[in-house]
Amino acid sequence: MQVAPFPLIELSGGAEARGQAYGRQAAERIRKGIAHYGQQMGAGGASAARIRRLALDFVPRIEAFAPHFVPEMRGIAEGANVEFADIIMLNCRTEVLQLAKRNGDPAPDPDAGVPDGCTGAIILPEAAADGVLVHGQNWDWKRECAETTVVLRVRREDGPDILTMVEAGGLARCGLNAAGIAITANYLRSDRDYLHEGVPLSLLRRLALEQEQVALAARILHATPKSASNNLMLSHASKDCRSAAGGFGVDFECAPDETFVLWPERGLLVHANHFVSPVALSKLKDGGIATTPDSLYRDRRVRALLEPDIGRLSIDHLRKAFFDDWQSPWSVCRPPRKNLEDNLSATVAMVLMRPAEGHMEIAPLPALNHHFTIYRLSAETHRAAAE
Repeated sequence: MQVAPFPLIELSGGAEARGQAYGRQAAERIRKGIAHYGQQMGAGGASAARIRRLALDFVPRIEAFAPHFVPEMRGIAEGANVEFADIIMLNCRTEVLQLAKRNGDPAPDPDAGVPDGCTGAIILPEAAADGVLVHGQNWDWKRECAETTVVLRVRREDGPDILTMVEAGGLARCGLNAAGIAITANYLRSDRDYLHEGVPLSLLRRLALEQEQVALAARILHATPKSASNNLMLSHASKDCRSAAGGFGVDFECAPDETFVLWPERGLLVHANHFVSPVALSKLKDGGIATTPDSLYRDRRVRALLEPDIGRLSIDHLRKAFFDDWQSPWSVCRPPRKNLEDNLSATVAMVLMRPAEGHMEIAPLPALNHHFTIYRLSAETHRAAAE
């Protein structure tokens, strides 16, 4: 089965102009995303007016964190001819999903808006056959998002260009930039979630991808207060990448108010959807296994598949590991199936990156479709790869 590749949208100019062009080109997918999440939150009793009020409450926080994001999102709304609040909702959807299900109760609902996972991995230069860092992820979320996702190539006037895969209307999800920085993220859950207000998780990734220096990207991911837990995998590959010194990788297990650092082992970093830092587990209660029990073995499966070839690893080894279907449909590569919240869940996309080269490969719904499209940060047009 072949699934339509995610469309590539190229953006340039100032923030508002980029947003307007983005909205025009992705209007249909943006409207589908708004309708999907609106329907989900409406089924839980939240009216459209309440959803928009919840979303607009985030605007002051966004303006304090990255003021240039607001005109870009206003531009997206204008270009797509949708409400500004709906674009805010798409960029804060993890937080708004939680808030919309509280029904006036200030206490967090532990089952509200639970994401479905993700398995991420970084292969450092010393573990790779050609000395080039590889960073990738299986993005596990709602099956419907295969029809609302896009790839953005952002030509910036005030920093490095960005290549990111994201739900249409959003500013970033996972991706890389021209400085060699790459980011992926995995759902985490703890007993500290949604007790305090923080910056929406997706916007952390976008601001980190706007950085020229990996230290500044790390500071944003590590130190910014969050509303909910999240795992953030950060890598950097220099242009002179064919040596152990040419790559860097770190994993941040983030609670809303504290971050725990994990380092590579034998040149590999692999993470799924539960806290593994001994320090973290001594200080908080993990909730990820209750909703994503397959997390217990997904990271171990990927590591076990990669370890025999340490020193000879390539992007194709990571591809093969991410296709692992042991215990399907509760597997590393997940076909569409109902999750514990009765949502239709799937591995929406497999993303493989070589950030030093500005290279990204994506297969939508990889459990059903083994066809990858290659996207490049360079001006070269993206092309389809062989199956």
